Amino acid sequence: MVVMKTIIVSLDFSDASAALLETAAAMAKAFGACLKLVHVIEPEPTYSAYGFTLEEFPAIHTFQKEARVRAGKALAEQCGKVAELGVESKLLEGNALQAILEHAESTEEGLVVVGSHGHGVIASVLIGSVAEGVVRKAQIPALVVPAPHRE
Repeated sequence: MVVMKTIIVSLDFSDASAALLETAAAMAKAFGACLKLVHVIEPEPTYSAYGFTLEEFPAIHTFQKEARVRAGKALAEQCGKVAELGVESKLLEGNALQAILEHAESTEEGLVVVGSHGHGVIASVLIGSVAEGVVRKAQIPALVVPAPHRE
């Protein structure tokens, strides 16, 4: 029997996020599981390879700090939508796929839920697909929730 104590929900705050959170919340209710909402922030860019320092590009550091604040607020807003379920949140930093996989590996008896934007095969080949990578590489069960179709 599979015991599911934790459901990790990776949110990117896109159009797919609402359906993703709704599906994960329904599963958490059904299994009596805790929701852990995560969002991945890309690392701060570095121009050291080009011989520049942070002092020469202070706006980049400011932008990164502002991005963290905005992401934190957006994550808190999403947590508020499912607060009755015992929800936790965490901002992760790094490559989206790697950060999600590392976070998922630290969770036993869990499930990782990601959204799919449905960009198609060519976009997946050119830019990759976090959802596909999670399904292929996660050490715990993974579920992909498709984005709602637009008409």
